[in-house]
Amino acid sequence: MVPHLVTALNGPINELEQRVLDSMPAIERWFRLEWMEHTPPIYTSVDIRNAGFKLAPVDTNLFPGGWNNLSTEMLPLAVQAAQAAIEKICPEAKNLLIIPENHTRNTFYLSNVVQLQRIFHMAGLNVRIGSINPEIKEATLIELPGGEQVTLEPVIRSKHRLGLKDFDPCTILLNNDLSAGAPGILEELHEQHLLPPLHGGWSVRRKTVHFQSYEEVAKRFGKLLGIDPWLINPMFSQCGDVNIAEGLGIEALRSTVDSLLTKI
Repeated sequence: MVPHLVTALNGPINELEQRVLDSMPAIERWFRLEWMEHTPPIYTSVDIRNAGFKLAPVDTNLFPGGWNNLSTEMLPLAVQAAQAAIEKICPEAKNLLIIPENHTRNTFYLSNVVQLQRIFHMAGLNVRIGSINPEIKEATLIELPGGEQVTLEPVIRSKHRLGLKDFDPCTILLNNDLSAGAPGILEELHEQHLLPPLHGGWSVRRKTVHFQSYEEVAKRFGKLLGIDPWLINPMFSQCGDVNIAEGLGIEALRSTVDSLLTKI
């Protein structure tokens, strides 16, 4: 099974698509070799912009939501991918604890968490959802759109482990982007796999650093395919010392935007 984009591809994009399809064996080998040198994130989502003549990622999320938007046909692929990821990271895994975002009133987000729980359950794991929200003090059942339910349970921290009442996971899956920083309850978990690691949180990562790294990868990938890496790489620029709320640095921002638009 291979997923297909619903969006019709026309014009110059067809040439790029055909080059990728023709190079599929070389591309798959390239990825295999890359994964031998670099540990890939257990999951990620990427926002892609199709300009009609180039196709480039503009945002990458290491804590992806929207799993409930996957089509029914995609579910077997997701389960297969989950099995492969877990087998590589922790082959003996039995119990998986999902740590979601704290906004428990967002039922659409929680529908995403339920689907994530379903995927890993079908991959052969016991899966429960543990909340680090201080408002969750006992097992809490929440009704979701479509008649589904989700149970959030307060996490319990021992010296070097995190779990729930009568549930000791060997693997902890974060679906919380840690934009406010890494809470102490998640630190120094030396006896469990924490995926993604805390340094993947938004309080640590910077988009500019990501785009700089991606630019180097795009150059190597473009050389492999024999294409201009510009076709898969967005232009970007960094503008520091800007505070939109206080109106600081607006002129610098305007100047940076003008300069980037000129390059484009």
